[in-house]
Amino acid sequence: MLVNKAVGRDAATKKYDILTALTTFALSEDKHRQRQVMRLIALITSRYNWQRNELSMGQREIAKLWSVDERTVKRELAKLRSLGWLTVKRAGARGRVTSYGLELDIVFEATRPCWEKIGPDFIDRMITMQGRATDRPDSNVVPFSKALQNGPQADGTLWSDAQAILFADDPVSYGSWFHQLSEAGRDGDTLVLAVPTKFHASYIQTHLSERLISSLRRVDPSLKGYRLIQ
Repeated sequence: MLVNKAVGRDAATKKYDILTALTTFALSEDKHRQRQVMRLIALITSRYNWQRNELSMGQREIAKLWSVDERTVKRELAKLRSLGWLTVKRAGARGRVTSYGLELDIVFEATRPCWEKIGPDFIDRMITMQGRATDRPDSNVVPFSKALQNGPQADGTLWSDAQAILFADDPVSYGSWFHQLSEAGRDGDTLVLAVPTKFHASYIQTHLSERLISSLRRVDPSLKGYRLIQ
């Protein structure tokens, strides 16, 4: 699990790496996601307390920072919460603004597919920050990236067969997104899959839906689709 505070030794480097991951991810997305991530970065760089993992800022102040109205602020903060990137630590009350926490585990899982675009040194730092071994030859711990090198384990289920297809087509995408899904049942011609986070579900539905459906229908042509649950 990712350490949720970029503090202590090498704190400055950790903060830059977090912002780099967010920026690189945004640049790989459409203009709407880019704007959303840019707004989050503005909050992080202006008011986020790294030591306490706390963002305390009134909606009026956020509106000024983003050059929008307060209705837009409410809508955008709601979207960030639905993605799991922000959580409410303390609800607002009279004379006190709402306090948010930044869920770096979920943010980094979203940005993981972009790490290789930054470089191997960056990947090593991110893995270290998550308490995992690096992919260096002198490491005596099996790296997380090697854990998937042989593909998914076949167990006779429809989903394991579909996973094998997804892995063969694109191991990186499989390891980043499909590996964490699990079969939760079947509802007629629909396969039900469990996902770890709302953002995970949103990303798959937006970017990988056709690939997922194709793999399922290659295993069982009677399937018409899937449903994701958390």
